Amino acid sequence: MESETKQVKHKNKNKDVLDILNETLAIYFKNINFIIFTFLTSLPFFFLMVYFETLFQQTLVQTPNIISSLPFQEKHDRIFILSMDSDDDYSISHIDDVPSFSKDYLPLLIQIGFIYTIPLHVLEFCSKVLTMDLASKLINSEENNANMSLKHMFQNSVDVSIMKGTFITSLYTLALSNCLLIAFPWIVSNCFGLASTFWCYIIFGTICFVAIGKLLMVYLEWSAVWNMSIVISVLEGIYGIGAMRVSYYFSSGNHKRGLVLMSVFFVFGGFLRLLCIYFECYKEGSIIFIQIGILTVVNTLKWVSCVIYFNDCKERKMEKKIDDEEMGKDKLVSSNS
Repeated sequence: MESETKQVKHKNKNKDVLDILNETLAIYFKNINFIIFTFLTSLPFFFLMVYFETLFQQTLVQTPNIISSLPFQEKHDRIFILSMDSDDDYSISHIDDVPSFSKDYLPLLIQIGFIYTIPLHVLEFCSKVLTMDLASKLINSEENNANMSLKHMFQNSVDVSIMKGTFITSLYTLALSNCLLIAFPWIVSNCFGLASTFWCYIIFGTICFVAIGKLLMVYLEWSAVWNMSIVISVLEGIYGIGAMRVSYYFSSGNHKRGLVLMSVFFVFGGFLRLLCIYFECYKEGSIIFIQIGILTVVNTLKWVSCVIYFNDCKERKMEKKIDDEEMGKDKLVSSNS
């Protein structure tokens, strides 16, 4: 009876996604110094993100042209026209104005991939680690740190040794996430090539939608695990593969919550990008600054929510372990009696 009461009590303490989001907003907006701290530490990431997002949105707009210029597409590289010279003889001339994938689009894609993989990742990593570390301090010592000064926040930021170890973990997560991200254009290009061959555009749309939808769910579900591994490296001092294993252990049984939590931020960010693409914000410098400002705040909220999500998953595992031990003791007592 006592163990059942404890189980009910534990279940009442567990948080769903809405509880995590509400707590995230409360932590972020109740401390103005925390807002200023995250704003200042995110400035380098913010400015690089403005440049990256402009290129990225321009590339998304050109996606149909990029796909149509892929090597497997059957297309003519030249447009021939008839012209009549002064001697009334017809001659054929050509215009090389059809975009080439290797010349026009490949350098742009390489530039975007380089920015995303190296400088943007490093700057986002620094902002992420500092935010997670401070958010954990505000969560775990709410009374002592409720009025923490801005100077104290900078003085008590994460150690360099923790940054180095956590960076190793981030490299693992970056490699895994890039593998899935590369799969997206690979699936689209192959499905498009199949449809162009057989002219089955309805089948192409169905296959592409199902494949990308499934891959997106896997990506978001694993994003929760990868982000939790960063939290574990910052808070627990476990790095690399060890952090990934611990993150997977705490995430087991909570994959659906992690998927929903990451989906909230992904859908909001995707909707904001599509809205900006529709209104061609990438052509207006002032508007793109507003968009990136909102995305930076959303990123900060995501890192805070990952800390809360980790704490809740850890508590659930500890509670389950205690409950299992108590149930084992109860079974042992009942068998002896």
